[in-house]
Amino acid sequence: MFALLATGAVVGGAAVGGAATAGAADSGEPGAASAGDTSTPTPTVTPAPARPVPAAATTASRLRTCSVANLATDSRLANFQGQVRNAATGEVLFDRGGSTPGATASVMKVLTSAAALSVLGPDYRATTTVMVGAEPGQVVLVGGGDLTLTRLPSGQEPFYTGAAHLDTLASATVAAWNADPARAGTPITSLVLDSTLFDGPGWDAGWARSELALGYMPEITALQVDGDRENPARSTSPRSEDPIARAGQAFSDALTSAGASAGLSVTRAAAPVGAAPLASAESQPVSTLVQQSLIVSDNTIAEMLARLVAVQSGAGTTFAALQQGIVGGLAPYGIDTTGLVIADGSGLSPANAVPPAYLTELFQQIDARAGDLGVIFDGLPVAGGPSGSLSYSDRFAGDNGVADGAVFAKTGWITTGYTLAGIVHAADGTALTFAVYALGDVSDTAKQAIDTITAGFYRCGDNLSNN
Repeated sequence: MFALLATGAVVGGAAVGGAATAGAADSGEPGAASAGDTSTPTPTVTPAPARPVPAAATTASRLRTCSVANLATDSRLANFQGQVRNAATGEVLFDRGGSTPGATASVMKVLTSAAALSVLGPDYRATTTVMVGAEPGQVVLVGGGDLTLTRLPSGQEPFYTGAAHLDTLASATVAAWNADPARAGTPITSLVLDSTLFDGPGWDAGWARSELALGYMPEITALQVDGDRENPARSTSPRSEDPIARAGQAFSDALTSAGASAGLSVTRAAAPVGAAPLASAESQPVSTLVQQSLIVSDNTIAEMLARLVAVQSGAGTTFAALQQGIVGGLAPYGIDTTGLVIADGSGLSPANAVPPAYLTELFQQIDARAGDLGVIFDGLPVAGGPSGSLSYSDRFAGDNGVADGAVFAKTGWITTGYTLAGIVHAADGTALTFAVYALGDVSDTAKQAIDTITAGFYRCGDNLSNN
C-alpha cells in the first residue's frame, strides 16, 4: 500500500509542475519557473548512440591448408614475385609482391598479343605492295610491316609457315607491268625501297647488340624478309646490319628472274603520293602470327605486331609509341593498367614493367576465351607438350612432370630474370591463373625453381594457401 501511494504522489507533482512550466514558456522566457514554483524540473534524456552495424555481412573465408611458402623462398628464385588466382572466381589465393611492377621478359608477348587482337583484330594481315615509280621503268617496293615475307622460292617452306613469297610478288609485279599498254616495251630497270611505315631507330637501347649476331632479334624495319635471318628456315639465325638491303637485293633478283632487266638500280625513298599499285602480298592473319610468336617466343613477330599496333592506333611509328599503343590496346579488357611500362613488344628490354597481378587478371579472360583471347590460349606452350618453349627437356622434369599437360604458360628469360605466366588446370579440377618472376642475380637453375613452385600450384589447386 505504501508503494502505491508514493507513486501516486510523484505522478501528481509532475502534473502540477508541468502546468507551471507551460505558463512560463508563454511569458517569453522559455524554461523560466514562475515565482514560488517548487516542482522538480523534468530531466532531459539523452538517447544512447546507436550501435555501429556493418554495411554488409562479412563472408567467412575458406581455410586453405596447402602451402608453397617454402618453395617461394628457394634461393634460386632470387627476388621472387608471384600471384595465383582462382580463374573462375578471381579470388587471390597466393601473393608475394603481386601488385609491384617487375620485368616481364618474354611474358611481355602476351600483352603485345592481346593488344594486337584488340587493335588490329584476328583477321588483319600486313601487306607488302609494289607501286609504279615516278620515273620510267621504275617500281617501288613498299614495306607494310610484314617481317615474315620470305625470299625462299615458292614451294620451299620458311621458318614462318605460310609466309608470303617474294618471288610470287615479283612475278605478279612483272605481269601487271606488262599488261598495261602504256608501258609496252618499257622494261623495269630500277627499284625503289620504301620502309617509311616504321621510323628508326631499329634497335632498342635496352637490347644487347649481341642478340643480332646470336640470331634472336633483327633490326626492326617495315621492309625485310624472313625476319632478316641468314638462314630463312631456322628459328635462331644471325641477322644483318641492314635488313632493308637484304630485302631489296632479294626482290631485285626475283624481278630479274620474272622478266625485268638484269642489274636493276636500287635506291631508297618514299613511294610517290598517289602511285598506282601493281601487286601485293599479305602476311598470315594476326591470329596465326600471335600463335607463331608465343609457341617459340619469337621476338621478330612480337616486335612486328607491337609496331603495327602503335601505327594503327595512331600512337606513332617508333619504339617510343609502344607505351601508348599497347596500353591503349589493352584498355578494352577493363583491367587497371596503372604501373605498366612498355619499352618493347618482345620483352627483351629489362625496362618493361608489369605487375604479376595484371597478368593473373588478363589470364582469367584468356582462360575464359573472352572476345578473341582464345587465340592466345591456343598459342601458349604446354608443359611436356610436343613443341614450344615448355617442351624442352629441362622444363617440368622429374617430380615436376606431374603437371605435364596441365600448365599452359608463356616463358620468359633475360639476363636479369626468368618468368612464367599462364594457366594451370590443377589436380582438383580448378583452373588457376598465375604469374611468377625470379628477378635479379639469377642463373639458369631459376627455371627449375619456377617449375617446382608451379607444380606446387598444380598439386594444391583451390586449397592453395597464402601462408
